[in-house]
Amino acid sequence: MLLRLRLLLASLGGGALLLLILCLGAQNLNQRASLNLGFGRTAELPTGFLVGVALVVGVISGGTTTALLLPRGDQGRRV
Repeated sequence: MLLRLRLLLASLGGGALLLLILCLGAQNLNQRASLNLGFGRTAELPTGFLVGVALVVGVISGGTTTALLLPRGDQGRRV
């Protein structure tokens, strides 16, 4: 249980740190694009920011999935 919690907190903390660095670095980018979401369009955002957000979401979802699918430590023991 402690390993799952540490892995979950590490992935969330790493994702938040990556997002902070991404927000600081994407302030002065000139090329901007908007995404068509089917029901509307997003605001014009720098292309690097959109790619970076996709990377951050991947890091967080991958770490969370790994933490949730980690086998329990007491499954292999028989009483």
